[in-house]
Amino acid sequence: MTREEAEHFLADAGRLADEAFPLFAAALACAVHDDPERDVDQAQVVADEGAVRLAARLERESPEEAIAEAMAGDLRLQGDLFTYDHLDNADVIAVAQRRRGIPVSLGVFYLHAARRCDLDVRGVDFPGHFLLRIESLEGPLALDPFSEGRVVLPSELSRRALRTGLTPDVAGRLDLLMTPVSDRAVLIRLQNNIFARAQAAGDYARAERSALRRALLDPLDHRPWLDVAAAREGQGALAGALEALGRAQQLDGGAAIAARAARERVRLRLN
Repeated sequence: MTREEAEHFLADAGRLADEAFPLFAAALACAVHDDPERDVDQAQVVADEGAVRLAARLERESPEEAIAEAMAGDLRLQGDLFTYDHLDNADVIAVAQRRRGIPVSLGVFYLHAARRCDLDVRGVDFPGHFLLRIESLEGPLALDPFSEGRVVLPSELSRRALRTGLTPDVAGRLDLLMTPVSDRAVLIRLQNNIFARAQAAGDYARAERSALRRALLDPLDHRPWLDVAAAREGQGALAGALEALGRAQQLDGGAAIAARAARERVRLRLN
């Protein structure tokens, strides 16, 4: 798959309804778009093996035990504690090779296996740390893919929420903290991680690519185009930055003031 083919795939995926969104295939396309000089076969093999291992374990273990043992035990997928901010941790091809990643990239493998085995597992956009929600006989449970898929107790969820700055009344609302999100939102969160890391490292070309992928995955959202513009400006591509800001204005009138101000600032630099 070439970078152009990956863009076409992501654009097609972006037009699908949430229930039809192809999470793992789209995640692979994102990785190819970032660096097309790689083979996707190993990542696909790892993902498919996870589904096979999970199916076998479900015959003798509870869903929450089976998915943790299949992914963290059998596949050895784990959180990268030592080089957490390394960009490879947010790339599913690299994660499959290294067997290490950040919570949301690891979560993509968990969710793929769960979908194949008809388990009710969904992503949770928990503040500061992506989690998974699995439905069990005792009700919904939180799983942490970064910590070998272990169950996170409600009291710990509240403590984590407090550490992110949420107020005690909100941190105690597990119904809010455990609200599931779509697979599309999971992949967009992964691209946000890449954008933040690349932007901080001054890798504006990579930041632009990640922001463009977000724009393709959610074509009605104006915000990715603001990030595309910022990344292009960082590369000195001012005409391209203006074009991206224009797209943001077209998509959302609420962005018009901020985008217009940014456009004017960039336009003045062109003179």
